[in-house]
Amino acid sequence: MLPQEAIPVGPVVLRLPTERDADQITRACSDPEIARFISFIPSPYTRDDALSWITEIVPADWKNGGADFLIADAATDEVLGTVGLKPQDRYGVAEVGYWLAPWARGRGVATAAVRAIAERAFARGVPRITLRAAVDNIPSQQVALRCGFAHEGVLRAAGTVHGDVRTDLAVFGRLSTDPGDPITPFLPFFPGGFPGGALTDGVVRLTPLTAADAGDHFALASVPDVRDSHVPPVRPERADSEIMCRYAGHRWLTGQRADIAIRDARTGEFAGDIQLTGIVPPLGQAMLGYSLHPAHRGRGMVTRAVNLLVEWAFTHTPLRRIIAGTAPGNTASQRVLERAGFTREHIVEGLLPGPDGTWLDDIQWARTRP
Repeated sequence: MLPQEAIPVGPVVLRLPTERDADQITRACSDPEIARFISFIPSPYTRDDALSWITEIVPADWKNGGADFLIADAATDEVLGTVGLKPQDRYGVAEVGYWLAPWARGRGVATAAVRAIAERAFARGVPRITLRAAVDNIPSQQVALRCGFAHEGVLRAAGTVHGDVRTDLAVFGRLSTDPGDPITPFLPFFPGGFPGGALTDGVVRLTPLTAADAGDHFALASVPDVRDSHVPPVRPERADSEIMCRYAGHRWLTGQRADIAIRDARTGEFAGDIQLTGIVPPLGQAMLGYSLHPAHRGRGMVTRAVNLLVEWAFTHTPLRRIIAGTAPGNTASQRVLERAGFTREHIVEGLLPGPDGTWLDDIQWARTRP
């Protein structure tokens, strides 16, 4: 597919690995994050594993039509990671893969390497390159977008982690005819990135939902009045909360929705959740939803959370209109929206599924960008 020659890429170079790289490769592949997301990398990783990759696996990949490069610092020759292409399938499609050493992250190294190898492959007639990443591997998905790979969906249980544990894979693709420009997420992460970014007013703190929040999320969803206001109002399952929290970063990055924890700013305690869903980019519109645990009610936390989120959205995203809906009897939620500057617009009759097969009216509200 590609010639076995070094590819200079600014401050790094893509070259063939040699046995002298074994110690640095061993140290890099001992990183828990690499073992977490790349199941075929042995854990624990030994120098013999590195030598086997260099002397056996890499030559076999090249012989079969693939390509494996070491990413090295152009000035010091320090090992920074690897990047490679699997052999083309029956349709001529290739797949790119990569990993970075812990000491190389946050410098744009993976983006530069993936972009360089993709351009070389396209120049030699490859029509399409696929990139797959575990749904909770957000850094890898960010590389995909920066390299012009468009998000195309999720393959359920298509990969493995920790040996034999099945995981869903987010799929990105780039065609040889695509411009390759970086794809800017419709919803940027909070300041500080994912998962550590946050918004706060000193009383409440908003943070992205993560897998660690699944227990708290399930407990909140199980509160009777929270369950009854859910659409539809069904008994929650722990598995649904686990999926919601595990997928949160992926869905945020790909502009599907933003799922957020409401926390006590002083203690960090999980108090509730708030989300932007129903996002319609051409309209610049999203829907707001929220829930609060009874132990934290009566302190104005939801109003503060709504104001923080809406003001962030109007400042940092293309959203220009945020809507919300309430059942006629949910006066507490209506008061929150009024205090947060939402205007009541109209009633849609029989829109919301209620208990025992009933249908409830929906009072709809909106707040627009100033």
